[in-house]
Amino acid sequence: MKKIRLSWLVGPLSVLLLGIALWRHGNQVLELAPDQEGWALLLFGLGATVAAQWLNAIAWWALLQWLRVPLPLPQVLLLFIRTNVYKYLPGGIWHQLGRLRWLRSQAVSGRRALLAVLLDPLLMMIAALCLVPLGGLQWGLGLLAPFALLLLRPCWLNPLLERLLRSKRAMLGPAEECSSDAPLLGSPWQPLLLELPFLLLRFAGFGCCVATFSSISSLGLGVWLAAFCLAWVVGLVVPGAPGGIGVFELVLLARLRGLIPEAELLAVLVSYRLISVGAELLAAAGAQIDQRLAIRSQ
Repeated sequence: MKKIRLSWLVGPLSVLLLGIALWRHGNQVLELAPDQEGWALLLFGLGATVAAQWLNAIAWWALLQWLRVPLPLPQVLLLFIRTNVYKYLPGGIWHQLGRLRWLRSQAVSGRRALLAVLLDPLLMMIAALCLVPLGGLQWGLGLLAPFALLLLRPCWLNPLLERLLRSKRAMLGPAEECSSDAPLLGSPWQPLLLELPFLLLRFAGFGCCVATFSSISSLGLGVWLAAFCLAWVVGLVVPGAPGGIGVFELVLLARLRGLIPEAELLAVLVSYRLISVGAELLAAAGAQIDQRLAIRSQ
């Protein structure tokens, strides 16, 4: 019980610390108002982040195919996009629950459905770690990060998934069971490869914020990308931070502190968070409208 309570404090504490940093540098951040070119860059970043959501949905569809769950691409895309905004709700698991329930409604076994929602963040994490070496050695992190690929070896992947299945079995509900099945064969390389351009598109949106309030060349593209991916991974795995809010920003602040002015970095982080949430809301609204139009046409 204590662990659960502590995890719930992570998100609010991270937001509080970020708020303190913004309060300390508030005037300096406000002075960094974007010009006309800056607004154009932010708009482009918004478009890139919206496109990233759809590419992430395609990667999830490819994962379903690898799990031998042959569902139609349009239905999977619309469901994934609509449920993506649920991750900002307290608990941070409602997007997974929405997808899990939908898969069960499509007669997918409890085990396969749960694997589909658990493998998705794992693949995103591994893809992000594979991009970390582009920032250099980083005290050895650049050498260690790619070893995350070993998690996809069947001899490591199956025990890891079994442990995750046992810990998340409650998501299926008391009346459901996660029946035993044969171990997965092979590795989900195709879904993983699709996660790479998804992350690069997300970074493109982030890079637009950097170009608006700071400079990519101040640190180099690789350093910015590595810091972004590292913060993405931490925000993804730390419990109690829905959507990584606060945690993602704090990791980037800690990683890049002293390398660029803190006011510039705060402006980048705030603008990217607004773009990220706005893009997911826009994509979800578009998916919802598309679904209603399809229902009316029938």
